[in-house]
Amino acid sequence: MKAKLLLDEDVHFGLANALRKRGYDVIHTQELDRKGQSDLNQLLLARQDTRCLFTFNVKDFVILHNEYAKSGSEHWGIIVSKQLPFAMTIAKLLNLLQHVSHESLKNRLIFL
Repeated sequence: MKAKLLLDEDVHFGLANALRKRGYDVIHTQELDRKGQSDLNQLLLARQDTRCLFTFNVKDFVILHNEYAKSGSEHWGIIVSKQLPFAMTIAKLLNLLQHVSHESLKNRLIFL
């Protein structure tokens, strides 16, 4: 099964449509009117909807992942990246997504 993604508000909005055109189930937090929600709330939404979260907010989500791991809590994956131009972001993300399944992302922290 292909990965399902939730794109954090700091990620290019157009990335959601570009990934959908390639067959991925993707939602951007701005589409859900969740701009300004805490990082924890964004991760909780991704977890509830069994989605891997993609963000440029590396520091905060690495901390959240570590807290989840320490407490034994689960999530459906977190992909972090430094801020990149759109073309580079989609190329790197598509390369990753072609090599992972939805299930294999569970509880993983991946640096793009």
